[in-house]
Amino acid sequence: MAGRAATKVLSGARVVLPTGTVENGRVIVEGGRIAGSAPADTPSLDLSGHWIVPGFVDMHVHGGGGASFTSGTAEEVLKGVRTHREHGTTTIAASLVTGETDALARQAALLSELVEQGDLAGLHFEGPFISPCRKGAHSEDLLRDPDPAEVRKLIDAAHGTAKMVTLATELPGGIDSVRLLAEHGVIAAIGHTDATYEQTAEAIDAGATVATHLYNAMPALGHRTPGPIAALLEDERVTVELINDGTHLHPAALELAYHRAGAGRVAFITDAMDAAGFGDGTYLLGPLEVEVRNGVARLAEGGSIAGSTLTLDTAFKRAVTVDRLPVEDVVRSISANPARLLGVDDRVGSLEPGKDADLVVLDADFTLKGVMRKGAWLREP
Repeated sequence: MAGRAATKVLSGARVVLPTGTVENGRVIVEGGRIAGSAPADTPSLDLSGHWIVPGFVDMHVHGGGGASFTSGTAEEVLKGVRTHREHGTTTIAASLVTGETDALARQAALLSELVEQGDLAGLHFEGPFISPCRKGAHSEDLLRDPDPAEVRKLIDAAHGTAKMVTLATELPGGIDSVRLLAEHGVIAAIGHTDATYEQTAEAIDAGATVATHLYNAMPALGHRTPGPIAALLEDERVTVELINDGTHLHPAALELAYHRAGAGRVAFITDAMDAAGFGDGTYLLGPLEVEVRNGVARLAEGGSIAGSTLTLDTAFKRAVTVDRLPVEDVVRSISANPARLLGVDDRVGSLEPGKDADLVVLDADFTLKGVMRKGAWLREP
């Protein structure tokens, strides 16, 4: 009786599976996992007129709910995690911005404990090994060249939980650091870079496999000097991150990237900072002051865009309703692809028997109505 009591059947919705969309489908949840069958008399929740998609996976996010992953306590970090979960992101890799090496190492050690507890899927170091020419919302005083020994110090501080490091690979030590990361099973991501097309291609050949928020914080695509964008888009080994908030990218730029790379090589991210799910105001991103007005985050000094206040439910809805992308393709880019890159696709990223029961319920207009994580409703439809 206990097993049957723990079984849930969600029926009547359009269910997006790896093989396509099933009309009038159903998802069976037993305990914390997706099951293949249920007793015939198990009560079901009728979700007719809705969509059921896998829980979202964000591989690049700096905070939310007023909390920073770079400087917050464990309790504060979990507040940020909960904020994004309420918006459908059931799997999160915490991103840290540029800081002093020792401070980043201490925070990485703290966050690694949350990974071990299952609250985070890993860590991403965005900086300090980036170009001062393309620093964006990073403190120039704290930037440094990607010396392999320094890179190794940070990934060691994460105690095996480091998933990705963003590098300006054209800087001294960049290519050697890419090789170091590849040898340790950590993604080398090209970003905040002033590299040429040729330098970017060299980094990809050395083992770089991700473009950190493509277009942003890198030279523009040129017809004589194509720069990193062309190299990253054309290489089948590279997955490109896109921030689909309507601020970071013009719709035409997103369409170009999406259709050149294809749904299998795009990862929608938020790059969200503390203000996500919290509101306008003044915040700190690392040591830098950020002003958030009308949901757009910019440095108080200089006005550079400073991350986003995006949540992935908004990115999903925009991708379908504004960018007119097929729902199945958006699911790949917002769930399956980042899960694969983070190495957790055996548990999350798609709706398949045996995987965690992480799912999102959307209405016919693609507005979020329900969130389930490991079989428990965080927001019940």
